[in-house]
Amino acid sequence: MDLLQQARGEIDTIDAEMAALFERRMRAVADVARYKAETGKPVFDAVREAAVLDKNTARLQDETLRPYYRAFLQEAMAVSRAYQRAMLGRDTAAYQGVEGAWSHIALRRLFPFSRAVSFATWGEVFDAVQNGDAEFGVLPFENSNAGDVSTVLDLLYTHPGLIVARMCDLPIRQDLLGIPGATLAGVRTVVSHPQALAQSSVFLQQHGFATHPWNNTADAARHVAELQDPSVAAIASAETAELYGLQILAAGVNADGDNTTRFIVIERAEQPPVMTGEGQRLALLFTARHKPGQLAAVLDQIGARGFNMECIKSRPLPHVPFEYYFYVQLVCPAGSTRADCETLLDTLRAACSTLRLLGAFTLDTTES
Repeated sequence: MDLLQQARGEIDTIDAEMAALFERRMRAVADVARYKAETGKPVFDAVREAAVLDKNTARLQDETLRPYYRAFLQEAMAVSRAYQRAMLGRDTAAYQGVEGAWSHIALRRLFPFSRAVSFATWGEVFDAVQNGDAEFGVLPFENSNAGDVSTVLDLLYTHPGLIVARMCDLPIRQDLLGIPGATLAGVRTVVSHPQALAQSSVFLQQHGFATHPWNNTADAARHVAELQDPSVAAIASAETAELYGLQILAAGVNADGDNTTRFIVIERAEQPPVMTGEGQRLALLFTARHKPGQLAAVLDQIGARGFNMECIKSRPLPHVPFEYYFYVQLVCPAGSTRADCETLLDTLRAACSTLRLLGAFTLDTTES
C-alpha cells in the first residue's frame, strides 16, 4: 500500500468516527433548541459563539492549523443554527422577485436549508420580517457598478425594529440564454432587466441585437422559456438557465468582470446587535445637529478611535424637507474589543442628534 492509499484509508476511518460524533452533536443541538423554545431565547448568541470559537481553536497544538479549524467550527455552528431554526419553525427567509433572481440565488447560498418565500416588492420583504411571517429577509444593498440601492436603505431607516444581521458580496455573471436548439446567430431580440442590459451593452451592440426591458432577469428567462421563440433570448444567470430549461448561448456577457452585488440579511431586533470588535463591521444610522462642522466632528471621532469608515451615504429625512440622515459602515480595528465599540458609540451619541446601531456583523463572500 502506497502513501496515498494509506492517507485515504486514515481519512476514511476518521470520517466514520466523525459521522458518529456528528449525530451525537446534533442530538445535543436538538436539546439546546428545545431549551430555547421553552425559554424564548434566540438561536444565535454571538458572544457565546465567539467565546466557543476562541476556546476550541486554542486547543490545537499545531498553530498553523488553527485558522482552518476555526473556519471548520464556524461551518459546524452554522449547520447547528440551521437545524435549530428548522426544529423551532424559524427557518423562513424572504426575498423579492421570482425563483432564480439574484436575490433568490444569494438567499440559497446564505441559507441553504431555509424555506424561501418570494414577495413582489422590497417593502413587502421588510413587512414580512417585521410581522414575523419570515425570520430573515435577503435584499440587495449595493452594486459595485450601479451604486447603492437607496430604497432599501430608506426602508432600513423606517423600520427601527429590524437590524442587519449579515452582509455578503455575490459576484454577478450574466449569460445570454435561449431555448434548446437556439443559436447565437439566430437571436434577434434580447430581454432583461435594464441594469443587466446596460452592463451588457458592449456585447449587445457588437451583435446588433434589439433589446426589450423586463422587470427582472429571472422573469425575463421565464418569459423566453414560455415563448419558445429561438430568435428571443434573455440575459440572466446560469442558475436561471437550469431552472427554466434554457441553454447558455454566450457566457459572461456583462462587460465588467468585477460586477459584484452586496446583499444584506435583515431580522427582527429581539436583542441589540452584539458587538465583539476585531473582525466585525458596524452599521450606523444617525442625524447630525444643524451647526457648522457638526458632521465633520462626528466623523473625526470615528477616525480618532481607529475605526475605518468604509462608506458613508446620505438620504433625505422622511417628511422633513432638505434635511438628511446618514449611514456609515465602520471596520473595527485589529485588537479592538466590545468595550472599544461601546466607547465609540457613547461618544457618537453625545455628538449626534440621533444614533442607531443598525448592525454588527462580518462580511461574507460567496462564490459565483
